[in-house]
Amino acid sequence: MAKAQALEDQLIKDLIESIAENLPEDYDLSELQDRLTYYRKYPINLNQTSSEELKTLVFLSPLQISNLFEHISKNGKLIDLLELQSIAEFDLPTIERLMPFVTLDRTALMDKITAANLAKYGNNDLIMRYGRVLEKSKGYTDLPGSRYLGTPDRYLLRYRYTYANRVSAALVMEKDAGEYLFKNAKPASHFFPSNYTDFMSAHVAVLNTGRFKKIVLGDYTMQFGQALTLWSGFAFGKSPDVTGVVKRDVGLRPSTSTNEFAFLRGIATTVNVFKNIDVSVFASHRKLDAALSMNNDGEQTLSTINETGLHRTANEIRNKNSVEQIVYGGVLAYKTNALNVGVLGHHTSFNRLFVPGPSLYQNFNFAGKELTNVGAYYSYTYRNFYFFGEFAQALNAGLAYVNGALVSLSSTVSAVVMHRNYQKNYHNFFNQATAEASEAINEKGFYAGLNINPSRHWSIQVYADYFKFPWLRFRVDAPSEGYELLGQLTFTPSKTFTAMLRFKSEVKQQNTNLVVSYNHLDNVKRENYRAEVKWVIGKSFGFQNRLEVVQYKKGEISSEFGYLAYQDVNYRPLSSKISGNIRVAYFNTASYDSRIYAYEDDVLYNFTFGLYNGKGLRGYANLKYKLAKKLDVWSRYAIFHYQNVSTVGSGLDEIQGQVKSEIRLQIRYQF
Repeated sequence: MAKAQALEDQLIKDLIESIAENLPEDYDLSELQDRLTYYRKYPINLNQTSSEELKTLVFLSPLQISNLFEHISKNGKLIDLLELQSIAEFDLPTIERLMPFVTLDRTALMDKITAANLAKYGNNDLIMRYGRVLEKSKGYTDLPGSRYLGTPDRYLLRYRYTYANRVSAALVMEKDAGEYLFKNAKPASHFFPSNYTDFMSAHVAVLNTGRFKKIVLGDYTMQFGQALTLWSGFAFGKSPDVTGVVKRDVGLRPSTSTNEFAFLRGIATTVNVFKNIDVSVFASHRKLDAALSMNNDGEQTLSTINETGLHRTANEIRNKNSVEQIVYGGVLAYKTNALNVGVLGHHTSFNRLFVPGPSLYQNFNFAGKELTNVGAYYSYTYRNFYFFGEFAQALNAGLAYVNGALVSLSSTVSAVVMHRNYQKNYHNFFNQATAEASEAINEKGFYAGLNINPSRHWSIQVYADYFKFPWLRFRVDAPSEGYELLGQLTFTPSKTFTAMLRFKSEVKQQNTNLVVSYNHLDNVKRENYRAEVKWVIGKSFGFQNRLEVVQYKKGEISSEFGYLAYQDVNYRPLSSKISGNIRVAYFNTASYDSRIYAYEDDVLYNFTFGLYNGKGLRGYANLKYKLAKKLDVWSRYAIFHYQNVSTVGSGLDEIQGQVKSEIRLQIRYQF
């Protein structure tokens, strides 16, 4: 049992790490881990599930999900999980990843909503977390100018209640380092008028009640189509799993994330109006952060919204909740096992005026107070083909569309192709479509990828992505283009040993750094080479070694290099209350341009993507102790020790000396 748990934990870690490289450093992945952890405790019944539910298992491709329902439709309900081997696209690695999260047993949970059932069968999950950097940074000194007004402590309280697949409720309260705990916390909306912490999120959801499939009051996300028209919350992008560019749209979902930007707040519902036809409607009111300025007419204006959620300095506090956003809209969807089509639209309004910034590349940015978006999406499975796409229009502005296909070429080879075209004046505040840039605008591209499994021990992933930016961008004063290539080879001779090689190359264009009579673009090339092995010894110890080398070159300037080598040791003995892991790493990068990111183990529902920049040593240790049957405690200590420097960090985060260390403590009580 403990060994199975360890393998499942490693699966969750591998999934998260595979996508982390293409996400911002502070991206909150707790939503993904929350889903997988919940399904490990309450597995999905494959005979009673839906495509929306299976899409939350992010390692399943849309073609695999469609083939599963087609098999059940033709042959009846599954009798044994081993029957999955007879379904097209379900290879052995996929089935092994799937097994911890699914079942064929009828649920033993009562699902009738009564006070007695809610009290007796409900699942309560309470987490409290504390953390801080131990060294004092410049922002906490008595500076005459900008400084952090709060304390360096970080706090999190997260309570989650679930009852079968019928009721969900949650409360999340968080304070970031540098923020006040109680003092001067502006209310975020009429839903949460309190001043308890800097950030508070909550929801109550009732699911599967007659024709009402979902009703959510509070914070929620909407995820439809290929993320061009309406998508908030977590979204995949390019990763070694080449099918990741195909969005897994799960519709309306309650939000439990600590991300302070990527959600809606208000009320939403999904109703089944006729057979195979659902209608989702929503309304949201939020206050967002922005730096305001005054135009010649005396009206307050802004150019961009601040998405960090940080409120530490006087300016950040002044900008907090300075803009009101109201959004309402709906989705009409028709779904069968093979076909899924939908039309959607929403209207966004603000109480402040958007004015594009002064730079030439900002000429086509959104201007005004009102924006209406409409779109249509589709997916269709025909034999071994899965077609998908979406068309979106910002009224009185630009157009965007994406189309592609996922195809099973044989029992061992699958491919995906995708074409995208996002016009430079396509405006949408809920657009997270697959793109090279951080926003899916001003971009054309073509993506092609292959998954090859020549045997149960070998797997190969390759993809190529060519992209063009028709208009100017930040630090790019002309139309530009580039490409990205990735190849990965994995060898798994047994369940206890895995070896992997990866090569990734990316070329973009950027303004030259040279002092020249006229500005021009230089090619910027970045290549990553990675070798990694993982193995298990006995029933208690697991090991992971990685060597990664980065080569960076801009224009005709000589290449610079960076490298990272680390050793991980995991200790998870059978029937023991104690488990933990450590890492020792050495890194040496020539500059920030050749930096390396690596996923780091942390306490449950917290994620660290280590930034290895400069020269030095990195180490951390995590310890988990089971105090009681329903009570777990985590602790973490991490340290960077840099060489040949007198300070660590920059700006208000600058620390005197060569060391930066942090601690984290967490308690989880399930009842």
